[in-house]
Amino acid sequence: MDYQPRPPVPAKKNARDRLMAWASTQPGWVIGFVDEVWWSRFALPRLSAWQGKDQPVRLVEQTWQKGDPDPKALACYGVLWQQGPIDDPIRKQMSLRFVTGRPVSAITTQFLEWCCTRLQAQNKTSWLLIWDNASFHVSKMVRTWIREHNSLVKAEGKGVRILPLFLPTKSPWLNPIEPKWVHAKRNVVEHDGLLTAKQLAARVCAYFGCSYEPHLVLSEKVS
Repeated sequence: MDYQPRPPVPAKKNARDRLMAWASTQPGWVIGFVDEVWWSRFALPRLSAWQGKDQPVRLVEQTWQKGDPDPKALACYGVLWQQGPIDDPIRKQMSLRFVTGRPVSAITTQFLEWCCTRLQAQNKTSWLLIWDNASFHVSKMVRTWIREHNSLVKAEGKGVRILPLFLPTKSPWLNPIEPKWVHAKRNVVEHDGLLTAKQLAARVCAYFGCSYEPHLVLSEKVS
């Protein structure tokens, strides 16, 4: 059976683990898992709860009304930062940026630049960026931006280099930010009312302990 092809997931997972183990021992390095998610104002998450017979917990599905000025859902970029030893990692800190529109390559580079600026303020020099193979991660625009960004950091001797690590296709369990989204959606849902876009964003930021930042938008040159 040795001649037959094997799934690439174990090999890529091992590569991920080796890089994470090395980066966790370097004082100037930081490990961050990136992903994007949509926060719906109408769709209800799957939710289980203990409830009393007299006062059952019910989620009331809302419907869009004509004249509603807010979008039905908000797109959001997030990064889960990992600290501590590889055998007992701490994954509590999140950074979020909401998007006006949807995730695209030009928005992705804005998010990466924003993260690097924050990391530089913390005296970090390198970022092990772990994410999936979404089109706006593997696009030529994003790869070129990362390459040029790293070249500029090297030339100027300041800033944060990015080392991107792509997870195997269709392996969300290798990105620990995924369950964070699931739990958050269950906690920010409104049981019997409709949240505005601003209220929804505020709840999400409060849940993760993040500051609410201006939305990322496409510049006129790109749009």
